[in-house]
Amino acid sequence: MMQKLSLVAAVLCLGACSGIQQATDKAGRDAAKTVLPEALAVYFPQVPKQLFEPFTDCVVDNANASEVQALAADAVIGVDQGTADTVRAVLARPETQSCLSARATTMDLPIPGLSNT
Repeated sequence: MMQKLSLVAAVLCLGACSGIQQATDKAGRDAAKTVLPEALAVYFPQVPKQLFEPFTDCVVDNANASEVQALAADAVIGVDQGTADTVRAVLARPETQSCLSARATTMDLPIPGLSNT
């Protein structure tokens, strides 16, 4: 009986840890999204303003945990070349480019540097 209670407690703790991790990830991604429009305006002037939202969503959605942390920190300290480097790294991924192409298709807009085929 005691082993079963211990097992149940362990499972509940793992579930709570998972919930905290998901909440932390969401908070980091939300913070990262606040910095992207400024980074796009400063370091990616070729991106039209009407594409800031798709770029923001696709970059943050395809960023790994350390990239999200870096972008979230930039939301506090401000954008710099490191922000631009992080965004470029995420933009270079096929998944990010596919995301941008799909979003551009729904908006009927061309993405600079991508072919919308």
